[in-house]
Amino acid sequence: MRICVVYDCLFPHTVGGAERWYRNLSERLAREGHDVTYLTMRQWDAGGADVPTGVTVRAVAPQMALYTRSGRRRIGPPLVFGLGVLGHLLVRGRRYDVVHTASFPYFSLLAAAIARPFARFRLVVDWHEVWSRDYWREYLGAAGIAGWAIQALCARPRQAAFCFSRLHGRRLAQIGLRTQPTILEGEYAGDRGRPQPSPPEPVVLFAGRHIPEKQVTALIPAMLRVRAQVPEMRCEIYGDGPERAAVERMVAEHSAEDAVAIRGFVPAEELAEALRRASCMVLPSRREGYGLVVVEAAAAGTPSVVVAGPDNAATELVEDGRNGFIAPSASPDDLSAAIVRVHTAGMALREATAEWFAANADRLSLDGSLERVLSSYRAGSALNRRHKA
Repeated sequence: MRICVVYDCLFPHTVGGAERWYRNLSERLAREGHDVTYLTMRQWDAGGADVPTGVTVRAVAPQMALYTRSGRRRIGPPLVFGLGVLGHLLVRGRRYDVVHTASFPYFSLLAAAIARPFARFRLVVDWHEVWSRDYWREYLGAAGIAGWAIQALCARPRQAAFCFSRLHGRRLAQIGLRTQPTILEGEYAGDRGRPQPSPPEPVVLFAGRHIPEKQVTALIPAMLRVRAQVPEMRCEIYGDGPERAAVERMVAEHSAEDAVAIRGFVPAEELAEALRRASCMVLPSRREGYGLVVVEAAAAGTPSVVVAGPDNAATELVEDGRNGFIAPSASPDDLSAAIVRVHTAGMALREATAEWFAANADRLSLDGSLERVLSSYRAGSALNRRHKA
């Protein structure tokens, strides 16, 4: 089949769960012999892109800053990218059997919906998140109602829809999707064998983008409370983003340099080793579409602490007391209490986490999700060929 994957970011030039999903997807499709084109924005310098193996990458928009200083997405780049996608699909769309796009940042999905009547490809859409009306208002203020309306509009075109959590599957149905979305529970690409957990070091680990929604700054006051009970406990913070300066400032204000180390981005092997030895992985995020790092931690036998909230699908990956704990909030008291519970549970919780992972590894595997995506492609390919004949 001839498949066009559409996303405005390309791993590893930008790092995130969706970026890794589309790189893994496109490489898997290419390995199986499909003709794969990846439409994105230019994010690389003159030296060239780090291209997925066997995949043709086309930049249909110039390099632009995607985020404001506060960590919010800019409006201009999605518009420019959407126009680039529209132009490409109007000219070349008939050569594709399938166009597989992320719902966000919306204008590329609308472009594909506009081009489809002319090109007659099968439209497949990943809904990594579906934001509530209240969250849109919080994110954009009065303009949030426009964002919510555009999101709802994107649910209207005929599409094969995938979600990565039950939370966002329910929300997608509520905003007007005409068919039942398919829930893809697996994004984990590593070894599915039962991990052999090692005795933990007194380290709390965070890994992710430093953006307001991740609430990474909540770790500093929480760690001060943890150390009042467990003096040897330390925190290692991996990743980067617009909130990093605020994290560094809080560490300095609380004289917490001996308690908190800010590591930035590190090679994947180094992060995997840090996860393996950590007492727990803490994800204080208030908004997650999936929460892959929870699965990656469990694959190392390391329990997780996540935070309850109406927009946090990562809680679907934690069975309280079995592979970690769900803190009621990201307040210093709630977060520190959950971390201390993990420390107190010790090796018993790590063994339970290893058992949880072994029992759920197939369900949470990337291979299982990719096979369901491929089945969706096959279901529509014969019909598309008849339309194009």
